[in-house]
Amino acid sequence: MLDQRIEKIAAVAVNITKALVIIYLGIVEVFKIGKLLGEILDAEFDISRKWASQAYSILKKRQAEQKVAGV
Repeated sequence: MLDQRIEKIAAVAVNITKALVIIYLGIVEVFKIGKLLGEILDAEFDISRKWASQAYSILKKRQAEQKVAGV
């Protein structure tokens, strides 16, 4: 009787440990994915910033040319 109870408690402890390990590994993977996604988005945002900076520079240059031309 006591052996069966100990086996049940051990089984429950093992199952709880398995669940905690699965949860931990899932959280670790989520953080890895978030970090990778951040790196990818940083690269994309860098390209967008460069494009926006160039577009703004061209706009300012055209405005200065129009101002000089008196238009």
